[in-house]
Amino acid sequence: MQATKPSADTYARRALARLIQPQPTVDAVGAGLTFYQLFTEDDAALRAEAEAGLMAQAASVSPKFFYDTLGSRLFEAITDLPEYYPTRTEAAIFSLHAAEIALRVGRGATLIDLGAGNCEKAARLFRTLAPSRYVAIDISADFLRDTLRALARQHPQLPMVGIGADLCAPLALPDAVGDGRRVWFYPGSSLGNFAPDEALAFLTRLREASVPGDSVLIGIDLIKEARRLEAAYDDPLGVTAAFNLNVLRNLNRLLGADFDVCDWRHVALYRTEAHRIEMHLEARRDVTVRWGSHVRAFATGERLHTENSVKYDLPRLQTMFADAGFEDLYAWTDSDCDFAVCHASVGR
Repeated sequence: MQATKPSADTYARRALARLIQPQPTVDAVGAGLTFYQLFTEDDAALRAEAEAGLMAQAASVSPKFFYDTLGSRLFEAITDLPEYYPTRTEAAIFSLHAAEIALRVGRGATLIDLGAGNCEKAARLFRTLAPSRYVAIDISADFLRDTLRALARQHPQLPMVGIGADLCAPLALPDAVGDGRRVWFYPGSSLGNFAPDEALAFLTRLREASVPGDSVLIGIDLIKEARRLEAAYDDPLGVTAAFNLNVLRNLNRLLGADFDVCDWRHVALYRTEAHRIEMHLEARRDVTVRWGSHVRAFATGERLHTENSVKYDLPRLQTMFADAGFEDLYAWTDSDCDFAVCHASVGR
């Protein structure tokens, strides 16, 4: 029998994968799970990025520095809080519209979970979408590796690939991902952590990494009253505050800095004109922080910006997905229009 010649799309995907040549680690659970560590290869760049943010006139730190193992577990706890509506609302949308989603998205694709965390959201879709392969990508590589070990035991027939990587880096996938139709899955309103122009750039990179037949399935938080938004990001138990403050410990570990968590308090506020929640750490007193040869003084009340979470309406989403090159956007929402699950495709 004559072998089928790989398509131009297949060659393109393989060329993209060769941009990074990771050394795979086959997990001890079995041959069905392979893990690639891509993120820790350039600690100097991470330190430079953190230092640049701290030394800027308006100090800031990237949300990527939230997610060590403790930060990932604290975020899991946040999603269980009654004030934090996005997780349960998104889950309800997937449950209520499961048949529609399966029909529109299609079954049997490779499901690529961007910012996978504990992988629970993707795992809930295994029955709905019946993926041929599950690919989980997250910046917290150790946490992801441990999660996938457990998940592989629960789903031994589903091939899995774990990738410890920064989503802001080029989307270079290893050959183990395969060449079949793919669905890029980005739940939990994480797209809102980007500024609108950055969100557009991120979607554009997904489109450029896709071929005809691929699609995106993305959860996005919608605009609502400030009171509910601020409560979701500043819960009375202080779990979100602990999550935010933990970034200082990560900076201490990365830079050798001497942040004292007790010197700072968590602040969350909604900027109505920009449709975004902002999270900050505010100095409780005059503070001087040192690391290496660097010194940064913070006056009482001065803030270190740690995260934005932009909220959207449906017309704005329609424009953004179209500008990124996706087609046929469809959005499922809850009855109160608090949250949307969006699907858009790459034309054939």
